[in-house]
Amino acid sequence: MQTDIIERIAGIAAGSPLAEALKARAEIMKLSDASHDAVLRPKAPGGLSHAVRAALAARMAVWLGDDALAGHYRTLLVEAGRAGSDLAATVATPEAAPRDRRLAAIVRHADLLTREPRAATRDDIQALRAAGVEESDIVRLSELTAFVNYQARVIAGFRSLQGVL
Repeated sequence: MQTDIIERIAGIAAGSPLAEALKARAEIMKLSDASHDAVLRPKAPGGLSHAVRAALAARMAVWLGDDALAGHYRTLLVEAGRAGSDLAATVATPEAAPRDRRLAAIVRHADLLTREPRAATRDDIQALRAAGVEESDIVRLSELTAFVNYQARVIAGFRSLQGVL
């Protein structure tokens, strides 16, 4: 398991007042790291490979305007090998769209939940089903999307606090 992912990406210096304050929340940060590994590199990835997860996470981080977070996920994509390099161009880049119908539906849904979460409806879930995405993979996609959006917001909050504490 990786450790201190959020603190590292937020650029929190060891010994800084914010780093000291986070020591009181060490369990939350440890659980966030465990969540990262559970949604990005689960032992049973189902129909969302580790490479697809990393590519989607990189794409979401770009939409959220966090270059450091996107870079973290691009590193995971590179570690995925050839599958990762294929997805870097078609999934990890927001300007691109995959040709595969199932993957395109997955990307479209991740984009929706990241950019306009209030606009998501039952019809969007039905569109995933119609594209051949299994129920369990819809849940996995929702977990991934929720985690990356949570992570980006926590990082943004910590960056803001660095100038205050």
